[in-house]
Amino acid sequence: MQTNPTINLNFTINSGQVFLWDKIEDRWFGINGDDLLVIEEPFKIEASSKSVRRFFRHDDNLDKILSGIRRDNLVGTAVKQFSGLRLIRQDPFQCYISFICSSNSSIQNIKNMLVRLCQKFGNKVEFEDRQFSTFPSAERLANVTTKDLLSCGLGFRAKYVREAVKAVNLGKIEFESIRKMDYKSALETLKTVRGIGNKIADCILLFSLDKMESFPIDRWTQRILQKYYPGIFDGMHGKSLTEKKYSSLHEKIVEHFGPYAGYSQQFLFKMERDLNKKKWL
Repeated sequence: MQTNPTINLNFTINSGQVFLWDKIEDRWFGINGDDLLVIEEPFKIEASSKSVRRFFRHDDNLDKILSGIRRDNLVGTAVKQFSGLRLIRQDPFQCYISFICSSNSSIQNIKNMLVRLCQKFGNKVEFEDRQFSTFPSAERLANVTTKDLLSCGLGFRAKYVREAVKAVNLGKIEFESIRKMDYKSALETLKTVRGIGNKIADCILLFSLDKMESFPIDRWTQRILQKYYPGIFDGMHGKSLTEKKYSSLHEKIVEHFGPYAGYSQQFLFKMERDLNKKKWL
């Protein structure tokens, strides 16, 4: 059994990074690819795979990261308020499919879609007389039809998930190769898949592929930048950002927040959604 008091599970899991988690009594049960993680506060791991340390990014130099991002006063306030919130490094294929499913949807709806995918196509795992379903592999989903995906509630996202699965099985998307690329090359590679734009690509890069400069920009992060940083970030008006504006804005974000901008984003995102009393898992 391992302990790590620096991680607050409730903050970390309830921050929009992951969806296939449930709190049952005093423990969190989560799916990460083929693994079932069973964890309780203060970060006691009762049953999990060998990869759990990677999942919670135990290899990050947290002192260095937090010291760097606290230079921004608002981020510093959020870091203090949500002490123990950590970025996670989840299974890349699960993250990839999850955020394609996130398009125009709420966190609870995303979870419902993914749960159905797991139940229909994943492997069954038992723990203490409870049954769970792991996340299906790209190979398992290779012959799944659009009708099958629609039955999981994916709606218009079904066609994008099918193409995304195909891209992995054909070797067009290789996650470990993308992990080794520079940020811009990694972003552009993911965007070759239909249904993946800048925001979804940034989520995949930040939450599974170690690109700490990723800063997913959606309506929540746009609101944060407009509300708290007037005059610093331009080109934020309107519902959507053009490719050029997104790229330019990202450069300004990294210039302002630094190389660990993704950590800053996560603290700010958590702060603003909680301030607006939005539901998590």
